[in-house]
Amino acid sequence: MKKFFLGVLLTILVAVVGGLCVALLGFLPTRANVPPPSWEAGIAGHAMDASVERHAPKATNPFEANEDNLNQGMVIYTMNCAVCHGSPAKKDNALGRSFYPPAPQFLKDPADMPDNENFWIVENGVRYTGMPGWKGTLSEEQMWKVTLFIGNMSNLPPAVKAKWEGGQ
Repeated sequence: MKKFFLGVLLTILVAVVGGLCVALLGFLPTRANVPPPSWEAGIAGHAMDASVERHAPKATNPFEANEDNLNQGMVIYTMNCAVCHGSPAKKDNALGRSFYPPAPQFLKDPADMPDNENFWIVENGVRYTGMPGWKGTLSEEQMWKVTLFIGNMSNLPPAVKAKWEGGQ
């Protein structure tokens, strides 16, 4: 039985060392301009979702989804986020698509995470993507308001929607 466990341990060690050698010797593709294998995209997507869910504090957005707050969030989004995540004026965003993984295009695929998780992403960014952390650039109030806008982008009040679709 002792030899069996040593064999299992040795197999695991060889697999880990072999994997590290493959990675450190440059055999893994790192190009961002080609689609990743489906297994890589699946693992990365699930890992990011699980990490955000685990690390985002259970907080409630302190701002109500009224016209004033949504308008303020829209201005922040337009100035800081639309260049990668899209806007009515630029629905097909080549810059956002050029990242690996591509930046979510919220007009085509609305944000579906709860506000606390979207806020955490806005505040901290996402490692190994083009998504920066905005803490230190935006105030906490601004981050909550842009989070509010992102979460309500597909269900804006008529006056806010008119401004949004009219380019403010």
